[in-house]
Amino acid sequence: MHRTRKAMPGVRNARSAIATLLAVATVLLSGCDRGSSNDEGDTASGRSGCPAVQAKAQAAVSRADRTDVPWGGPTSGPKAVTGRTLVYVAQTMTNPGVAGAADGVREAAKVIGWNVRVIDGGGTPAGIQAAMSEAVALRPSGIVIGGFDPNATSQQVARADEAGIPLIGWHAVASPGPSTRPRLFTNITTQVEDVARISAQWVIENSDGNAGVVIFTDASIPFARNKSELIRKELATCAGVDLLAYENIPIPDASSRTPREISSLLSRFRNRWTHSVAINDLYFADAAPAFRAAGKEGAGPPFNIGAGDGDPSAFQRIDNEQYQAATVPEPLTLQGWQIVDEFNRAFAGRPASGYVAPVHISTADNSDGATTWNPSGYQEAYREIWDR
Repeated sequence: MHRTRKAMPGVRNARSAIATLLAVATVLLSGCDRGSSNDEGDTASGRSGCPAVQAKAQAAVSRADRTDVPWGGPTSGPKAVTGRTLVYVAQTMTNPGVAGAADGVREAAKVIGWNVRVIDGGGTPAGIQAAMSEAVALRPSGIVIGGFDPNATSQQVARADEAGIPLIGWHAVASPGPSTRPRLFTNITTQVEDVARISAQWVIENSDGNAGVVIFTDASIPFARNKSELIRKELATCAGVDLLAYENIPIPDASSRTPREISSLLSRFRNRWTHSVAINDLYFADAAPAFRAAGKEGAGPPFNIGAGDGDPSAFQRIDNEQYQAATVPEPLTLQGWQIVDEFNRAFAGRPASGYVAPVHISTADNSDGATTWNPSGYQEAYREIWDR
């Protein structure tokens, strides 16, 4: 299959240096005035739409491309507390990020010796409220708020608090760490500002500062809405980037609505649409049939990046060049392990660890065929903590 991937950052930089040397040599040999043949901001694909912003974006993307990231999380903490039971309340298990974090919790719970039950809220307000009510009624040792706004279940959250059941969120509020309103022992997520920024910077870098962009979001989830607004803000720093559309498609409706919206967007914008950013990778799984039906090649354009969650199907689409070029993955399994460790700290009367995983960009050039992203060393670190 013909490859259209961009070169890795190191290769791009090397090529750029060689090109610069050749250009200088040509100027000297031809006797032309320096700078007469290549204005500042010109790129291989034409003049950059924002030279300074693009240079900053390229440096940031090069850092986020790295795969040799050592474990930077906790290496000390309380020994494992025994005999505990967790309930993981999922916004919907059709959300790959929610499901991936749940799998990580199950995996870590087996290691520490706890029991886990997952209750699926089905993606509707009534279903999530019912799931939370069931979770509180079970009187577990702890409850995970898996990917939904705790304020939507305020009565159940209050009952859990009254019963002394600690709550830990996964993408439940906008920021990582403890929360007082709503009351969460901690919230597990990458820093949303960093995820949004690097997603937009990838578009700016990938397009040489000239792009027509569509953003896909779910405005019913405060975390997702905040992320997409931050993406919009960062894209606006580049004058050459045109935001064509801002599509609000609730995640539970993505499978039915996304194909129709993609067809409409292609009809409206045609070749002006060069890039997309979605708050969750699953939009591109649902978009693929519509792109295919329109005769679009899987390798793009539009070049699509998911600003979370980095589930296995996203990696497969990226590696096979099937309507997704990159993802900013959450380290889902690691975050499941972190949830268990944070509960262990809560049960032991210790504060939250404060760990926040760094952002990373996965592409076909750096994933090496993997279907997940997790920094190395976390399992060994948590096992050592719990076994002390």
